Formats: sequence, structure tokens, C-alpha cells
Amino acid sequence: MTHRTDARTTPPSQEAADAEVRRRDRFGALPERIRPQDTVETKPATVPDPARDTYNPDEWLIRYCG
Repeated sequence: MTHRTDARTTPPSQEAADAEVRRRDRFGALPERIRPQDTVETKPATVPDPARDTYNPDEWLIRYCG
């Protein structure tokens, strides 16, 4: 198998030229740049519920003996 390094001397067909135009229209430009500030979503933290997280020393009595 040989490798050709010379340039083509035949012009591309009309179909190839149309395909190149379509490809350039589709992939010829980069998409819009997205700023790093727009890639992060922030949400405020919720306030902890003190009634939910309180320690009940008699909880084991309710669970196991009640």
C-alpha cells in the first residue's frame, strides 16, 4: 500500500461541495460561551428545626417498652 502525498488535481463534485457547505454551516462556529458564574446553582440552606433534632432521654422507653 502506498501513501499519496500529492495534492488532488480533480475538482470536487457538486455533491461534495454542497456537503461541505452544509457541514460548515452546522459545525463552522463554536457555540456561545457559558460563563462559570452561570454553571453553578446556589440555594439558601434551610433553617434547622429544633423540635425535630432535640434529644429525648426517654425515647428508648417509648420505642422498646411502649
